[in-house]
Amino acid sequence: MAATTAISGISSRTLAISQPLVTLRCSRSAVSYSSSHRLLCHRPLSSSRLLLRNNKHRVQATILKEDEEKVVVEESFKAETFTGKELLGEESNTSSSSTSAFELWIIKLEQGVNVFLTDSVIKILDTLYRDRTYARFFVLETIARVPYFAFMSVLHMYETFGWWRRADYLKVHFAESWNEMHHLLIMEELGGNSWWFDRFLAQHIATFYYFMTVFLYIISPRMAYHFSECVESHAFETYDKFLKASGEELKNMPAPDIAVKYYTGSDLYLFDEFQTSRAPNTRRPVIENLYDVFLNIRDDEAEHCKTMKACQTLGSLRSPHSIIEDDAEEESGCVVPEGAHCEAYYEELGVIPIDLGIKEKV
Repeated sequence: MAATTAISGISSRTLAISQPLVTLRCSRSAVSYSSSHRLLCHRPLSSSRLLLRNNKHRVQATILKEDEEKVVVEESFKAETFTGKELLGEESNTSSSSTSAFELWIIKLEQGVNVFLTDSVIKILDTLYRDRTYARFFVLETIARVPYFAFMSVLHMYETFGWWRRADYLKVHFAESWNEMHHLLIMEELGGNSWWFDRFLAQHIATFYYFMTVFLYIISPRMAYHFSECVESHAFETYDKFLKASGEELKNMPAPDIAVKYYTGSDLYLFDEFQTSRAPNTRRPVIENLYDVFLNIRDDEAEHCKTMKACQTLGSLRSPHSIIEDDAEEESGCVVPEGAHCEAYYEELGVIPIDLGIKEKV
């Protein structure tokens, strides 16, 4: 009788422990998450997603956001929203996404300062480069790539100190910098850097901008990302106006070689990586003339703008390729191939494995 009672108690405890794991894996229940990191002193404005991994098991905790707000840079630009399967589920508690009145005031102040700074720089550039379009674009692209490696500098510092590790942020920001660098190379091939004054001005502004962004990112990542959103939004509007004003002329001009190589090359992994609002392989530009080049540069800026918008919610950024890889692993249902395939592979190599160690993924 005592043995029966003991076995019954053990079974009930085992069932109580295993049931939440099954519920978490199958139903993807939403849980709340708040960052305890004090250096990145802003709370999520909406719910975010946390992915926990270890060497043997992977448990996913999904926090659902409200209907995702699309960042419409211009009515003429329409883009699909790519969120991945992970973001589907139940709505989180309203208390976890509530924002205090003081925080709303801080956000309003940050955005007001950013808009003022952006408008001031725009007025200066409008005065200096009223009739020199390519030179203006050269200056803009020299400056535009700075924030992304400024973000990476701070993220590397945090990782070195053991404070914060965000692999997806590093991947996406590097891809953004890579994209902006090719915009710069295109402008250089078009002769935008031919004047010494333009190079001097762009490089010195970029140097100051780098240290300013590093300081701003340490103090408030949300404010730094919003400032970059303002810059990318202005870049989109600038290229859009240029296309509308000079579109017919651009269609009769050849595309630079660097643009053809970047947009239509065989390796477009990094091209897909910075576009966090769309799935990889869904955008493949066709470059036939200079109009197509500027059209795609304009659309790139819109993608940057949407990514910067997403970054303002802490922990919400995912690499597009990471989402695809996670979905592929979930569909496979096993971390490694099945034993039969592994044995066949070893037989082809003439190797006898000691222990295949195939285990089901929990």
